[in-house]
Amino acid sequence: MDMIIRNIDPTSVKKIDELAKEKGISRQEFLKGQLEMLAFFREQTTRERHLENLIDKNIEMIKKCSYFMERNAESLEKLHSSIENVVGEIEEL
Repeated sequence: MDMIIRNIDPTSVKKIDELAKEKGISRQEFLKGQLEMLAFFREQTTRERHLENLIDKNIEMIKKCSYFMERNAESLEKLHSSIENVVGEIEEL
């Protein structure tokens, strides 16, 4: 699909031409890429925010799991110690 844009400031056109030349592409290719990127920028930003929220939620879940794993390890150590004490007492009988 074609687009026509009129009444562009000459200074802006010059800057666009310089940027395109730096990239080794035509003005048309440069502007096409910029417009396409602009068209998808909001969608990409929304997707990135969603992924960042998922990462934050995963980090919180990992912290909670770690906490409960530590508590379970402590409980198992106490249970193991209690069992060793009982076994020791039985052996003394």
